[in-house]
This record gives sequence, C-alpha cells and structure tokens, in this order.
Amino acid sequence: MNGPLRGAGIVITRPARQAAGLAREIAALGGDPLIFPAIVILPPEDEAALRAAQRELARYDIAIFVSANAVEYGVGDPAAWPAHMLTFAPGTGTAAALAHLGIANVRVPATSMDSEGLLALPELAAVANKRVVIFRGDTGRELLKSALEAGGAIVTQIECYRRAAPESGAAGLLEAWREKRIDAVTLTSSEGLDNLWAILDREGKDYLAATPTFVPHPRIAEHARGFGLDDVIVTPPADAGLLASLLEYFATHPPN
Repeated sequence: MNGPLRGAGIVITRPARQAAGLAREIAALGGDPLIFPAIVILPPEDEAALRAAQRELARYDIAIFVSANAVEYGVGDPAAWPAHMLTFAPGTGTAAALAHLGIANVRVPATSMDSEGLLALPELAAVANKRVVIFRGDTGRELLKSALEAGGAIVTQIECYRRAAPESGAAGLLEAWREKRIDAVTLTSSEGLDNLWAILDREGKDYLAATPTFVPHPRIAEHARGFGLDDVIVTPPADAGLLASLLEYFATHPPN
C-alpha cells in the first residue's frame, strides 16, 4: 500500500465513535486501521443528576469536560449553554468536540493534557467560592475535584456516561495476529488495556506483549509495562502526536 505508513496494520482500541476519525487519518497515510473498541460507552443508568445539572447550568461559573464522551453525553442543548460559563477541556480532542457543538473559547492545558495540566491553568488557580461542574464518566481520578475543593471551589461532579467492557470476544484480533496483519496497537487508557487483557487468551496476551504499543501518557505506559508489554512508545498528546509517532516508527520499521 502506498503512503508513509506502508500498509501497517494498526489496532485502534478507543471507543467506537472516537475511533472513526483516527482510522480515517491512518488510512489516508497508507496504514490499515483495525478498530477494536476495548471500552463501550453507555448512558448512565440514572440520568436524574445529569438532567438536573443541564437545567441549572446558569448557577455554575466553570464547566470542565474530561473527555469527548463527556461532551457527547453531558452538554445537552448547546443553545442553552450560558454565555458567562468558563469551559475547560484536558485536550484538543475534547475541545474540538465542544467547538463542534458551538461552545467556543474552551481553555486547554499548556503543559500536560490531563488533570495536572488543567490545574496549572491560571483560571483554575483562583477558584474560591466559584461553582464548578465536572462532566465525567462513572470512574476516574479524583485529583481534579479534590484540588479545586482545596482551593475553595464548590464542586459538583456529574457522571454523564458509564464505561463497560466489550461483550464480544477477540477472535478477530487473534486471526489478524496469526495472519501477521497487526503491526502496532494504540491504547488511550489504562482501563482499555485492562479490558483488552481480560478478553485475550494466553496466545493473544503473548501477541499483545510482543506488539509495539503506542500510548499518549506515561501513566498508561507504566500500566502497560506492568502487564509485560515489551515495546511501549509514549507519544505526544492528541491524535497529531500519535500519528507523528507512528510515522516516525514505521519510517524505520517495515510492517509485516
């Protein structure tokens, strides 16, 4: 296949709706994307708190969306978004999802694209008596909430979606590995790795451990190495960073 990725088979493990854009970019560069969502995103089992927060948005000063999934499930009616609201996202992908809905001027970190990066922003350094709503999934780190509360903010955390492990097995992935059609795996969360590891048999685990694995954060890399993955590459943030690392890697490593 023509293109700088030279037909490399690259597994995308992010949730299905977020996988499509990355798959298109990989294909445009000559790669062969294989989508295998390791996390399924579902609405919350009880939406009462989410609906209440959406009705009462005007009472908040600051909104933080932890992911593109939080945007999809948390925004509600974009036309009702308060003009005074300061809105934050941990990365450009989440900010782009907000912009797509018409919510502009989203603040993103200048340093690391995570909770630590958000907390380093000057607008979140002076939050005493500010009302903050955090839109997130059913699990996750508590650092953001606890740090803002320590600064005097009044924080409401809204679980606007939940994560689940895939119900289907990994037979298709195993077949692709056996046929030497997988040259790299991308993992964008530790939870996705946990789910993938759980559904792989011993043969699949051996294949995964020996496959170059691209992750966007050192925390995920450490988790992956704990499973015995041998070749873990930490990429710069966002899809642009992931694609740059893939291009750099396959410039010197021909695919199977």
